[in-house]
Amino acid sequence: MKNPEAQQDVSVSQGIRMMFYVMKPSETSFQTLEEVPDYVRKATPLFISLMLLELVISWIRKGKPLGGLDDALASLSAGIMSQLPRLFYRSIELTSYVYIWENYRLISLPWDSPWTWYLTFLGVDFGYYWFHRMAHEVNIMWAGHQTHHSSEGYNLSTALRQSVLQIYTSWIFYSPLALFIPPSVYAVHLQFNLLYQFWIHTEVIDNLGPLELILNTPSHHRVHHGRNRYCIDKNFAGTLIIWDRIFGTFEAENEKVVYGLTHPINTFEPFKVQFHHLVNIWTTFWATPGSFNKFSVIFKGPGWSPGKPRLGLIEEIPEVEGKEVPFSSSASQLLKIYVVVQFALMLAFYEETFADKAVLSQVTLLLRVCFIILTLTSIGFLLDQRPKAAVLETFRCLVFLMLCRSGHLKPCISSLSFAFEIFFSICIAFWGVRSVKQLVSDPWR
Repeated sequence: MKNPEAQQDVSVSQGIRMMFYVMKPSETSFQTLEEVPDYVRKATPLFISLMLLELVISWIRKGKPLGGLDDALASLSAGIMSQLPRLFYRSIELTSYVYIWENYRLISLPWDSPWTWYLTFLGVDFGYYWFHRMAHEVNIMWAGHQTHHSSEGYNLSTALRQSVLQIYTSWIFYSPLALFIPPSVYAVHLQFNLLYQFWIHTEVIDNLGPLELILNTPSHHRVHHGRNRYCIDKNFAGTLIIWDRIFGTFEAENEKVVYGLTHPINTFEPFKVQFHHLVNIWTTFWATPGSFNKFSVIFKGPGWSPGKPRLGLIEEIPEVEGKEVPFSSSASQLLKIYVVVQFALMLAFYEETFADKAVLSQVTLLLRVCFIILTLTSIGFLLDQRPKAAVLETFRCLVFLMLCRSGHLKPCISSLSFAFEIFFSICIAFWGVRSVKQLVSDPWR
């Protein structure tokens, strides 16, 4: 068995290869779950590098970036929110799997066998296909997955727009593997399957020739993210497109794809991005007569209503013309620069919190998570130009100073503490004045 400490290091070569699922069984087989590296967190530098590369290529080709800054920040905010629970407990996709493995497994396949590795690759990808398909066909599951589809852009930042709720149903589709696949092997492939899907969220790659027959590619996944009628409920694959070809859900890219939800939400506020469809289900549930119909609101498709097929009617999907203009923030360029600076500062604290979570108290972790959520919410308010945005930003800056003074939040470079306090004090004064002016001019707004 390899040294557990040595396994935590991922080389540059491995980092690049793991993004494309071209790792070898011999370098990614571990006896225990504790030895499995956190490949997703180690991929953070690659996420940033590839997004910058995509930006450069797009600028060279089209003279502009793919998607807007506001949409990218909303996507990154959703990704951050989806990861915050991991500061307190292990993912339910792993805890449920370990429980089944320890109590109900039928056989134990060898953890270090290449055959086990390749079987797990197929099993996880097959489980993902059915989870992903049900996440589109079952309304309560769509309430989580819709977050990922809410972006009206399509670029690598879209891949990071993840749901807080999704993992609470996805584990079900992987659980049969726990009857015979060791948790350590499963944990490796669960991460690789997710990482592979990052690079296919782009428009800078056109067609990959013969690979399009077997693999999920940017072209196939663009169709999946489209709101054109021909794109609805198609191409659910994770890594292998063969599942869609086998089960009749494959659709090739032809006409121009228009991205996003069929009914755009027109907001960058993270809680609405995450939970707006749950509110819609709640409202529809109580407005729909009959117990069976109420049950159907939850467990049939998002487009269902009494008298319609399980998945609704395709002709009720709004037609697109290809000239749709994505929702964008009306905030000034100066305000957007301010938002980016505050987001970058928050991201530094976020990364530091994950790096130091083993030595931080539960109180400090909880306060930092609350501050991160408060920051993401305030950024969403500012981009949406919400009436109370100035009040919320004033409060957020005050909270930052209070957390710094109490020692729960510290700059990565301690010598910058005074500079941070000065900067946030200026922010409090600025936003405080804006808040007072707004309240005086329109106290009821």
